[in-house]
Amino acid sequence: MNEHAQRPPAEIRYAGELARLREHDTDDRPPGWALSLRAARRFVLGDETLGISRKFVGDPSLIDRSLVTLATNRGLMLVGEPGTAKSLLSELLAAAVSGTSTLTIQGGAATTEDQIKYSWNYALLVAEGPSTRSLVAAPLLRGMAEGKVVRFEEITRCPLEVQDCLLSPLSDRVLAVPELSGPESMVFAQEGFTVIATANTRDRGVNEMSAALKRRFNFETVFPIADFGTELALVEAEAAALLKRSGVTAPPRRDVLEVLVTAFRELRQGQTARGDATDRLSGVMSTAEAVSVAHAVGLRGWFLRGEPGTAADLVSCLAGTAAKDNPEDLAKLRRYLERRRHGDQWNALYEARHLLPG
Repeated sequence: MNEHAQRPPAEIRYAGELARLREHDTDDRPPGWALSLRAARRFVLGDETLGISRKFVGDPSLIDRSLVTLATNRGLMLVGEPGTAKSLLSELLAAAVSGTSTLTIQGGAATTEDQIKYSWNYALLVAEGPSTRSLVAAPLLRGMAEGKVVRFEEITRCPLEVQDCLLSPLSDRVLAVPELSGPESMVFAQEGFTVIATANTRDRGVNEMSAALKRRFNFETVFPIADFGTELALVEAEAAALLKRSGVTAPPRRDVLEVLVTAFRELRQGQTARGDATDRLSGVMSTAEAVSVAHAVGLRGWFLRGEPGTAADLVSCLAGTAAKDNPEDLAKLRRYLERRRHGDQWNALYEARHLLPG
């Protein structure tokens, strides 16, 4: 893969770790799996003895349940608030189980069955008629034929009738290609095939899944990070990695990140650390958004002034995060910034409150 790719897939980013895990993996593996369950768990949650980094911060029992589900004939549905790393988790699980995470369907209002199952090379179709040569396999057909995990991102963004094209592959483990004849008209799932889907709880009701499709999945909820210290450490590590890739040599300031993470948690929960009530924003104030803001703060400070960003930069960078869904959120954020607190960076945040647009 191109070394300048902004974000290579997990199997490329962690190729060395996956190779080490395969080398030391002596456990039994489910049919079609690249790693055993315990080795796949180590890949996601880390193992210091083998030099495996922790890649997902969350409940270890969630990983255990997810891996067990993937070893069955049921699909895995990861649901939760936006920014809770559902997509990251599905990518890591797919890389551990199949060795590849790129058989991905991105759900949306314009997603069609062709983009999920298969389409045709129309030049060959006209010249030769329907054949395996003119067939263009989409992620679902490839995953079934090769025995790989297929990822379906934002499945509830798709129309109901498009979602339901998964029914037969998940229940009967077969995909019909009626344009072909003979044995080639049926694609049977090979060992290792399964589906990991994700859905945001905020999208509930957009295109609610049918009861029949729900029965083919085990549902697991991915919750926001509960512990402040854990969330701060994650934001610091992820922001530092993003800044380094962006050409910024100065690491983010921890005292600035403490203000950022505290603000995000309080605006997300509607309560300050002391227990005082505050406005709760309707926008997504997730850990992923906090990492994005920390990245922007570092870029702003480095490329505009040649120094790490300060809490004053937070004001300018927060506006685009807070006011995405509801204009009233900007007024709520303004009221939040009017609170005085102890600490140099909190004072800098207060003094810069006039920089909030609007």
